[in-house]
Amino acid sequence: MKLNFALILSIIVAVGLVALVFTVFQSSNEKDSLINELEARTEQIAKDFYSNGLNFIETNSAERVTHFTDSICRQYNLLGIAIHYNNDSVVVSNPSIRPYLNNSSDYISRSINADTTVGDFFKINGKQIYQFIKPVNKSDISSSVIIFYTDAQYIKNMISSIWMRNFVRWFIQALVVSFVIIIIIRWGIFNPINKIVNWVKAARSGNLEQLKGKPPPRFLAPLHKEIVNITKAMHEAKAVAEEEARLRSQAESIWTPERLKIEMENILENKKMVVVSNREPYMHIHSGKDIKCIMPASGMITAMEPVLKACGGLWIASGTGDADKEVSDKNDKLKVPPEEPTYTLRRVWLTKEEEDHYYYGFSNEGLWPLCHIAHTRPTFRKDDWDYYKKVNTDFAKAVIEETVDDEEPFVLIQDYHFALLPALIKQEKPGAKVALFWHIPWPNPESFGICPWQRDILTGMLGADLIGFHTQYHCNHFLETVNNSLESRVLWENFSVNKGGHTTLVKPFPISIAFTLKDYDNSENKKDPSLLLSHYNISSEYIGIGVDRIDYTKGIIEKFLAIERFLEKNPFYQGKFTFVQIGAPSRTLIKTYSDMVSAVEKEAERINWKFKSKNWKPILLLKHHHSHEEIAPYYASADLCMVTSLHDGMNLVAKEFVAARTQSDGVLILSRFAGASQEMQGAIIVNPYDIEKTADAIRTALEMPLEEQQFRMKQMRQSIVGNNIYFWAAKLLRTMAAIH
Repeated sequence: MKLNFALILSIIVAVGLVALVFTVFQSSNEKDSLINELEARTEQIAKDFYSNGLNFIETNSAERVTHFTDSICRQYNLLGIAIHYNNDSVVVSNPSIRPYLNNSSDYISRSINADTTVGDFFKINGKQIYQFIKPVNKSDISSSVIIFYTDAQYIKNMISSIWMRNFVRWFIQALVVSFVIIIIIRWGIFNPINKIVNWVKAARSGNLEQLKGKPPPRFLAPLHKEIVNITKAMHEAKAVAEEEARLRSQAESIWTPERLKIEMENILENKKMVVVSNREPYMHIHSGKDIKCIMPASGMITAMEPVLKACGGLWIASGTGDADKEVSDKNDKLKVPPEEPTYTLRRVWLTKEEEDHYYYGFSNEGLWPLCHIAHTRPTFRKDDWDYYKKVNTDFAKAVIEETVDDEEPFVLIQDYHFALLPALIKQEKPGAKVALFWHIPWPNPESFGICPWQRDILTGMLGADLIGFHTQYHCNHFLETVNNSLESRVLWENFSVNKGGHTTLVKPFPISIAFTLKDYDNSENKKDPSLLLSHYNISSEYIGIGVDRIDYTKGIIEKFLAIERFLEKNPFYQGKFTFVQIGAPSRTLIKTYSDMVSAVEKEAERINWKFKSKNWKPILLLKHHHSHEEIAPYYASADLCMVTSLHDGMNLVAKEFVAARTQSDGVLILSRFAGASQEMQGAIIVNPYDIEKTADAIRTALEMPLEEQQFRMKQMRQSIVGNNIYFWAAKLLRTMAAIH
């Protein structure tokens, strides 16, 4: 209230000062204008009188002069006219003006002596009078003057009126402006301030739900975003502190980002850590007039990004977003993540030809189907291989540039796109600790033997100090391939290869996700399936979820066939069970992938047409990229998740689903050909090629008692907590550091 009063008073004073200055200026100008007008008018009357009435003055007949002057006064609305012949002879138009002569005597003498007209104002009886004295230039009456008296009171009245009118205006304006400003302040300032206060209170209490309620006004959006980020950081710090206290009390050794960070500092000893991958963790794309930052769909990014966030360092990757160059600096770098930068992203630019041949060609039409035994024939072209070598060389140069001041950096290379990179880096920087993690399976030696450049690929990979796979099974296949293809010594007792005096360890490191005790206990309420599906006009009692890139290795069509068979064998679930398949199209420039997208769509349409009824269909295919936030409600609320890979390295979707089950319910149906099947002992393991058994597994999952669901899910969740991505990174980097 005091603030409102102070504001109103300040506004009134400010507006009053402006009004005062303006009124003074206006009244002064108006007064000058009125006086000038009065003087000019009176002078003109005097001229007309002088030219027409001089004969009357010369007659010296008081009666005639009086009559004439009286008529002039009526005509021009004058107070009166006086003819001054001398001090003893004055003729006036009416007696009422005779007292005015006392105020005119000095000016009469001045006018006669100077032979000029004189005008002046005087006040008599509270009345403002203007007198105009004009000498008579006739030899016989040369000492005479004519005096014109005009009422000038109207000038004062008009000036007073201006002052009064401006005062009223000022007062009204001050009130209106005060009222408007109070409204603006109340709704435009106080309300936002109150919102900010509420946000700060929510931040202090760690209430993220309140912060994520109504969207903030546009001009407060940046501040709101920062407060949300601060709240998240505070919430995470609090959770970490609680988790560490719990770990100390339970004498457990769960890995957390903070623990990994300390471990990294001890391992690296101020050496630089560099991660190299083809896919970048953050991509910038144009969205209308704005630039949008997205995280591409990739299991590798899901796994590696939390490690870089925890430990910092440099990530070198291909820049593929159409706005990537606009947000990168002159050195092709930028700090990420956007909301809270903790590490540096260096982008390497590929030409269209390099992308076509290196990425789409050799990597995804050659190595990908070669390593995934999923009945798709690999294609090998000499041009693709040449570009593959060139891009690997370009990335090697980028690594050397970024580690020019560090002779022993830690370089962690990701996946099959860079099989030649380890040897190229070692040639230029022998002291570097180089690890290559192969995220996809490694086939048996006979299958890999069809690659025309298998020896070059193996030699390039063996430049690394450490090669990691998801499973021991893949390690064994790799060692067998090396043993059959290269002149080298394979040491099976410690799973290593010695070639040309250089030793490479080959170890399994089952990759995982960022999942700690604070995530384990972070309860979220399950949503009603009808709420999730209502947007698509679908009503269903049970929901299944599948999240895959649309790839021929993921067994999506086999999954759909199992759902079809399940509904045929169990008509009770028709109209009650809907499977949501989130499928992100990828590599659609490759014909086998574009054909797979079409095949998946057609199979979903066929099955839906077969069973569809009003407000229900068995398969909901969502064919576009979804963020983790968009997928989370399906993970948390589905009754089951199906991972039916025909051949896979790990498949982190299985672990993400388990991590999302905060109430320890739900069932995971998992392919025996996914690496995750060796860890997820609580899952229902299936052969995705066996449609009948997979269909039965769906019914088993839907009808499994809650107690059994919880037993299985708790077992899997504890496994992920104990073997999370921070444990994976620590184990991998410890192994690297131990290599001499």
